[in-house]
Amino acid sequence: MRRLEPYPYYPLASRITILAHIFGVIAMILMFVWLLHYREGVDLDSYDPDKIFNVHPLLMYLGVIFLSGEALMAYKTVRGDRQGKKSVHFLLHLAAIILGIVGIHAAFKYHDGRNLTDMYSFHSWIGIGTFCLYILQWIIGLCMYMLPYARVETRKENLPWHISGGRAIFYMTIVAALTGLMQKSTWMQLPLFSGESLLINFLAILTLLFGVTVDMSVALARCAK
Repeated sequence: MRRLEPYPYYPLASRITILAHIFGVIAMILMFVWLLHYREGVDLDSYDPDKIFNVHPLLMYLGVIFLSGEALMAYKTVRGDRQGKKSVHFLLHLAAIILGIVGIHAAFKYHDGRNLTDMYSFHSWIGIGTFCLYILQWIIGLCMYMLPYARVETRKENLPWHISGGRAIFYMTIVAALTGLMQKSTWMQLPLFSGESLLINFLAILTLLFGVTVDMSVALARCAK
C-alpha cells in the first residue's frame, strides 16, 4: 500500500520560500542602489535632511518587511525544534521592531529639519498604525507563547487570531511600503521612464512579490501540518 507523505506541501512551500528570498534580496539591492546612487547616501547624524530621511525607507524595508517575512517563514517553513523556531521567530520580530523605531525616528527628524508637518499623508497614517499593531502583536505573542504563564487552552484559542493577525499586519506593511514609494516618487516629480523612476517601480513590484510569496509559503506550510 502506498504510504501518504505526512507533509505533502512542504516541498512546494520550500520552493516558494526560495523564490521569496530571491525577491527580497533583489529588492534590498535595488534599495541600496536607489539610496546610495540616486539619493546621495544614508546618514542619521548628517546635516543634510535628505540623507537622514534615507534611513527611513532602508530600515523600514530591512526590518518591518524583510525581517518580519523571514520571521514568518522561519517558524512555518523550516523543519526543526519547535522551541528553537519560536525563539528565532520572536527575535527576528524584535529586531524588526528596533529597526522600525529608528526608521520612524529618521522620518520625524527629517520633517523637523525641513519644517514639514508630521502625519499628514495616507502613507504616514497607515504606516504608524501598522507599526503600532506590529508592536501590539509582538507583545501579545510574548505574553501568550514565550512566557510560561498562559494556560494551554488560552493559547490554543488565541492561536488562529495570532496567525491571521500576523499575516494581515504583514500585508499592511507591504501596503505602507508601496504607498511610501509612490508618495516619494510623486513628491520628487521624477521624469517619466527615468532611471530612478523605473528603479522605484521595480523596487515596488519586488516588494509586493516578496510579500505574496512569503504569505503563500506560510499558507502552504500550514496545510502540511
